[in-house]
Amino acid sequence: MAARRLALVALGMSLTLGGCMTARLEPASEANLTPRDKELLAKAPYAPATIPEPYRRHIVTYHRKELPGTIVVDTDARYLYYVLPNGQAIRYGVTVGEEALSWSGVAKVGRMAEWPDWVPTEDIKKRLGNLPSRVPGGPANPMGARAIYLYEGNKDTLFRIHGTNQPELIGEGVSSGCIRMTNEDVIDLYNRVKIGTPVVVLGPKNGDSPFNPRLALHDMRS
Repeated sequence: MAARRLALVALGMSLTLGGCMTARLEPASEANLTPRDKELLAKAPYAPATIPEPYRRHIVTYHRKELPGTIVVDTDARYLYYVLPNGQAIRYGVTVGEEALSWSGVAKVGRMAEWPDWVPTEDIKKRLGNLPSRVPGGPANPMGARAIYLYEGNKDTLFRIHGTNQPELIGEGVSSGCIRMTNEDVIDLYNRVKIGTPVVVLGPKNGDSPFNPRLALHDMRS
């Protein structure tokens, strides 16, 4: 695992420097954290994670045609983009689970919540065993610091973008969950979006990020 992550970092640096895309690291800031955020994150029951450089927050050139203010999720590359004006976007690294691969299309932000409760579905209960019906919001909650709920019209798609209590899995595919971001990144995104923000979720094998570290690593191994 460690060797693979190092390979991803090396690939990201070489391809970025090679001119495939322009990317500028955007350091996380505490400016968006509320006093409650700071209090709860200080009690996080997980160790600080070192996120591979390609999956840390960047300002990047953006080649697609979505309008500024749109969220675009590339599940193949494990990237989420928030489109900015002038051909740029904020690119965040994410974790993708099976639920995140089960829906794609165009939706909108229909609901937003800070430190949300987690209500496991019956499918998750069967898969993971004995779980409570509801887990209160907090730093140990799998939903993390923020949740953004996607709707088609007035219908909940059951697709969420949310924080995580497992930041070490950013850039990975796991057995369950929707789109997970570090708590710091999901707070940053949450403060940029609003109810009605359009969201484009690219289906599996339809991602077109200029640099896809997972596919590049696969090619290197072939």
